[in-house]
Amino acid sequence: MAGQLLLLMFVSVTLGHAHFPPGHRLKPRLQRDRRNIRPNIVLILTDDQDQELGSMQAMNKTRRIMEEGGTSFSNAFVTTPMCCPSRSSMLTGKYVHNHNTYTNNENCSSPSWQRQHEPRSFGVYLNSTGYRTGTHTHTHTHRFKITNEYYLHLLCVCVCVCLRVSVCACAPKAFFGKYLNEYNGSYVPPGWREWLGLVKNSRFYNYTLSRNGVREKHGAEYPQDYFTDLITSESIRYFRSSKRLYPHRPVMMVLSHAAPHGPEDSAPQYSTAFPNASQHITPSYNYAPNQDKHWIMRYTGPMRPVHMEFTNMLQRKRLQTLLSVDDSVEQLYNMLVETGEVENTYIIYTSDHGYHIGQFGLVKGKSMPYEFDIRVPFFIRGPNVEQGTINPHVVLNIDLAPTILDIAGLDTPADMDGKSILSLLETDKPANSFQVTKKPMVWRDSFLVERGKLLHQLVERKEVSQEENSLPKYQRVKDLCQRAEYQTPCQQSGQKWRCVEDATGKLRLFKCKHEGGGANVVAGRQPPISVKSQLYRRDAKGGCDCDSRNLRPPRPFNKKPFFYKKKVKALKSYSRNRYSRSVAMTNSDSGNHTLGGGAEWPQPTGNGTEDEFSGMGGATVGVATPTSHKVTHRCSILPNTTVKCDTGVYQTLQAWKDHKLHIDHEIETLQTKIKNLKEVRGHLKKARPLQCDCNKYLYKSKLKNKLRYRGVGGHPFRKGGTRDKKAWLLKEQKRRKKMRKIIKRIRNNDTCSMPGLTCFTHDNQHWHTAPYWTLGSFCACTSANNNTYWCLRTINETHNFLFCEFATGFLEFFDLNTDPYQLMNAVSSLDQTVLHQLHVQLMELRACRGHKQCNPRTQAGGREHGSFDDYRLFEKRKWPRIKKPLSSRTLGPIWDGWKG
Repeated sequence: MAGQLLLLMFVSVTLGHAHFPPGHRLKPRLQRDRRNIRPNIVLILTDDQDQELGSMQAMNKTRRIMEEGGTSFSNAFVTTPMCCPSRSSMLTGKYVHNHNTYTNNENCSSPSWQRQHEPRSFGVYLNSTGYRTGTHTHTHTHRFKITNEYYLHLLCVCVCVCLRVSVCACAPKAFFGKYLNEYNGSYVPPGWREWLGLVKNSRFYNYTLSRNGVREKHGAEYPQDYFTDLITSESIRYFRSSKRLYPHRPVMMVLSHAAPHGPEDSAPQYSTAFPNASQHITPSYNYAPNQDKHWIMRYTGPMRPVHMEFTNMLQRKRLQTLLSVDDSVEQLYNMLVETGEVENTYIIYTSDHGYHIGQFGLVKGKSMPYEFDIRVPFFIRGPNVEQGTINPHVVLNIDLAPTILDIAGLDTPADMDGKSILSLLETDKPANSFQVTKKPMVWRDSFLVERGKLLHQLVERKEVSQEENSLPKYQRVKDLCQRAEYQTPCQQSGQKWRCVEDATGKLRLFKCKHEGGGANVVAGRQPPISVKSQLYRRDAKGGCDCDSRNLRPPRPFNKKPFFYKKKVKALKSYSRNRYSRSVAMTNSDSGNHTLGGGAEWPQPTGNGTEDEFSGMGGATVGVATPTSHKVTHRCSILPNTTVKCDTGVYQTLQAWKDHKLHIDHEIETLQTKIKNLKEVRGHLKKARPLQCDCNKYLYKSKLKNKLRYRGVGGHPFRKGGTRDKKAWLLKEQKRRKKMRKIIKRIRNNDTCSMPGLTCFTHDNQHWHTAPYWTLGSFCACTSANNNTYWCLRTINETHNFLFCEFATGFLEFFDLNTDPYQLMNAVSSLDQTVLHQLHVQLMELRACRGHKQCNPRTQAGGREHGSFDDYRLFEKRKWPRIKKPLSSRTLGPIWDGWKG
């Protein structure tokens, strides 16, 4: 009785002081338009499953359940075609540039990810209603455990019923399968009550799982160790037990399959399926080289026969692994039918990205911005979802998290970039009684595709190498010359460059030298000041204030060759004129000082310079040109460059040895002295105090004898970088990493890997299940380090294109209405105005944060001259139901000999 009274008091206090974080509060009942029955959510993910190469046609059971029983999206994409970045976007609902997981290695399940972004996944937001979830850790008697859990469950149910939450915090949430590529299994990610996560990357046998934080290893026995079957049976068992214990509690569950990712090990009963699989042979198959595309596409040539045979077998083995996933979907569906939950469950089926097998000569892989890598299958079925329809709206992987939260009755957090797709699906939403006219639905028709980042852009004082683009240089010069700052003849303040039309009519950029924008001071204008000097121009009391009127103009750049004729001649005659370096030295023995054993160093004369002091003799007053240069007390160098010693050195062997040892000792003493002086000089350079230096020159890194004036204006096509301590540290780390890779390749006798390329080796031992590879080993390269890009993908009623800007400066444009397989780069056919508009739209998406910025659409009333004014509205279209084929022959010759 006391426990029940305490329960009622706690419920009252909780409801009276309920607090929801901003941006993901619970929706009111009328706003949410949800049924009172709380639905289950099941998310099914595959790894590397394509849409363009016909993988779904092998999954007849999944198509029957998801296509005929739900809605399929014909324009489903991922924003980054790589495993870990795409999965991170699915969990957080964010673009890559907002969760900072750029590759499968960098920041993938890193401490930074675990600290900043993992606590903001959709699993955690389902707990954000403020009520306790998770496993219980009580250590009392079994009876007290049951009673305590019963009261906690009753409390959670009471709160959820009072607040009408669709999926409340006490709902079980379970994850089964692959998580992130670098997940190490040492912890359970926040937000999950039941956890069975794969450690590291995809495998079918011989893998390690993390079961609620405890690692367990699995072998190579079928069926108990086969990954697809294991997570299917575990998820079904968990769903049944949850519904048996708590029939009214909804379940949120994720099944993340490894198929069809490598090593493509199929179940034994499917090892002979699809003997003639060939649907991967599209018009772009082995279409290489592509001289109009970015670097790796130009580098890749046509495949060899062994490569083509490999692609055929790879397609076959990938489809075989998907047959087990097809069985998994059917088993899960049958379980929902048996438990009576099928009509109250949202099932979502999709993949983390697409795949290519031989397209454009690339043997296999992903990470390209083309359709075969960014298009994915996407199906959804559940309450109020139209059945047997194909929806043409653009949906993305970043829409998964907002959709799941919307099903649960939560608002989309402000920092999520995606949007819920429920508004595109439901058919029986009650209209607002106060709303006279229903506004038309507005949805995105453009999105960002991005991959990689510029990690070492300025480390070596140079940009990423620029590629020769379809846009010639004269067009870029023409664009620059349209700016006002380049049109005047060096008369603007601080102008460094001007446009000049030559005799042939071409525009060229010339540097301003001694005109208004150059070094000389013109009335009313100031000469350019060095960057370092500008940093010292402070207005604070006691700071430096360099008056530009007192600055000395920089010396004009010496354009003579580094080794011009006079200098070469002087260098050649250096050995003949060594005596001239000590013009101020005496020839007498009294002027010489022994340099060993506490010798005193001679000082140069007051009228001499440092170049006149050789350090080899004593200081004297000015004398005439000597007839010889005395080096030691017994040897001298004559003007004809011959060495002459007194006769005593040559008389006995002992005298010769003694003098030679004396010379060796002097050389060692001088070397030690030079070393000590260099250390002192280095210390003085590091400990140099700051001072006002308004005329600063610096040495060029490669040609140190050439002095250049450090100005504020660089060449418009060249960006300079600063050499600070951090940049040098990054350069050293990059050099060491490169050396480690080289040493590793040498030790492993790896002749396949090449610097800057992503390559793989395949041999007869790669696949451990039938069908086996027996044609020997080969090497192939699939991507490059400079394959970093940002793309604008647009699909609406009038346009269907892809526009990409690569980190190398290369541009690509494909009109998929006329070129659906992206065979020809049409960027050269674009007008300059259109190209500029595309660039502006792309830059806006690259900088977007939150769903209000990242989903461009026409606002009410429109925006004048906005970047996204011309986006059009979609109307849902009713498509005919896709019927199951009567026989395997209706799907073409690749299905001969196989019945799914």
